[in-house]
Amino acid sequence: MQRFSISLMGVLLGMSLITAAVEQSYAKVADAKVAITRSERCSDLSRQFDEALETHAAATQVTAAKALQRKGNRFCANKKQAQGIRMLANALKLLGVTPIDPVQ
Repeated sequence: MQRFSISLMGVLLGMSLITAAVEQSYAKVADAKVAITRSERCSDLSRQFDEALETHAAATQVTAAKALQRKGNRFCANKKQAQGIRMLANALKLLGVTPIDPVQ
């Protein structure tokens, strides 16, 4: 009976350690996803576009890319960050630049 109690305690201890480890890993994933707001993402993409424009000024679709950037910035300013982020990402793609993903 004493062996059974010791075994049971060992199993319960092991399960609690596993549960704690899983909870910590979920917390880290949640922190990584919440680390940047949509407004910050708008600012980051707009800044990345400005930098990319300096190096890719000879791209064939610069005018269209600038128009998308203006639309994206307007969406971001009007509390429609999801649409703004898409517009800014598409503007970068027109310049031939891959948008930098903050969660890498």
